[in-house]
Amino acid sequence: MEGLASPIPRTVEDVFTDFKARRAGLIKALTTDVQKFYQQCDPDKENLCLYGLPSETWEVNLPVEEVPPELPEPALGINFARDGMQEKDWLSLVAVHSDSWLLAVAFYFGARFGFGKNERKRLFNMINDLPTVFEVVTGTVRKPKEQSATHNNSKSKSSGKSRPSESQTKVVKPPPKEDEESGEEEEDDEQGAICGACGDNYGTDEFWICCDICERWFHGKCVKITPAKAEHIKQYKCPGCSSKRVRV
Repeated sequence: MEGLASPIPRTVEDVFTDFKARRAGLIKALTTDVQKFYQQCDPDKENLCLYGLPSETWEVNLPVEEVPPELPEPALGINFARDGMQEKDWLSLVAVHSDSWLLAVAFYFGARFGFGKNERKRLFNMINDLPTVFEVVTGTVRKPKEQSATHNNSKSKSSGKSRPSESQTKVVKPPPKEDEESGEEEEDDEQGAICGACGDNYGTDEFWICCDICERWFHGKCVKITPAKAEHIKQYKCPGCSSKRVRV
C-alpha cells in the first residue's frame, strides 16, 4: 500500500487535502473504474482491501504486514462478498466501509499531530460539507439527521412510498422497538438500526427483513425480497451468509 508516499499531512488544511484526494480515488474506483475494480476483487484471492491514495488514485491490495500498521487499514476481505450480492449492493457496502476508513485516516493524522478541539471540529465540518462516498456511488444526498428525525413521524402519512411493515410476520417486521409509547426512545432505536447492505438508517415506512444467521437487518429492496415473497420464507439467509455457505 502506498498511502504514505506523499508528505505526511500536519495541518487541518493538509489533512483535508489528503482526505479529498483519497476520497476522489475511492469514488473513481466505485464509479468510472468500476469494471476494473470489480475484476480485481476476485473472491478466490486472499483478503483484499480497497485503498484510496493521496494521488487521487486507488488500488486493491493485500493488507500491510506491518503490525501495528502505519495508517488505519480499510475493511478486510471486500472481495469475498462480491459474488454473493447484487453488484450495486456490494458497491454500496464497499462505499460505506470506505467512508469509515477515510474518517479514520483523517482523525488518525489529527491525533498524531495533536489537533485540539477547535481543529478537530473544523476538520469535521470541512469533511461534512462533502457528500460521502456512499452518497456519490448511490446517487443519494442525505438530509441532516435532525431533520430526518423530526420528519420521521409525518413520513407515514405524507410520503407516497411503501407502507409500514408492522403487519408483517415476525421474520420480516422492522427492528423491534420495546416502548411504542415513547416517541424519543423510538426515534433513537430507529436511528440506531442500519441496513446491512446499503448502510442506510431504519425508516418506519420501509419493508425490512432480518437474516436468521447473522441477525442483521436489511431493506427488502436491497436484498430483492418483497413482503409477499417473505411470507413463504421459513429461514432467511442474507446474501453474505449464503455466499459463505457456498464457499464452505
